[in-house]
Amino acid sequence: MNTPERALLLSLHPRFATAILNGEKTVELRRQRVAVPPGTPVIIYATSPAMALTGTARLTGVDAAAPAQIWRRHRSNCGINKAEYTAYMDGATQASALLLDSPRPLTDTVPLAHLRHTGDFHPPQSYRYLALHTLRTLLDGHSAATELLSHLGMAHTPTTARPATFAPSPQTASPQHAPHSIRSAVLLTAPAS
Repeated sequence: MNTPERALLLSLHPRFATAILNGEKTVELRRQRVAVPPGTPVIIYATSPAMALTGTARLTGVDAAAPAQIWRRHRSNCGINKAEYTAYMDGATQASALLLDSPRPLTDTVPLAHLRHTGDFHPPQSYRYLALHTLRTLLDGHSAATELLSHLGMAHTPTTARPATFAPSPQTASPQHAPHSIRSAVLLTAPAS
């Protein structure tokens, strides 16, 4: 297996982070088209009150379509009821179902305070990519570093402290993902801190 060069960091309300890591929820929803290649490793960040990296999963695919079609195809795996889905998707013309498998909770979560020890880390409102070298820097010195990197198929090697740099958030990387087209909701992506 090739070592991935980056991972997808998903910010989730603790309710959904727990459901994914328990294997009860295998689909994460987004209100816009998401283009992420199958096989991408996923890191789960649980928002307030947890405010920590809590586990990993693997993205097996993305199903992008009109919200009604996404609900018909994935309603039994998205961990919400029809009323919650309708409220979250209100006004959206596109929806994406991120298909997840291989959930693995961390034995010891990585708190936000540790993630900020080497740089100005801010959890994303929805998702963003983390380059391998950035992830290693963020985890450096934490007891969960080896476990998390192992879950993702990334070898752990010690780092020297250097300022953390982050890949641009996909929402700002291109016009179709401009911030005005994104609607954060407490339902799926509560404020990070």
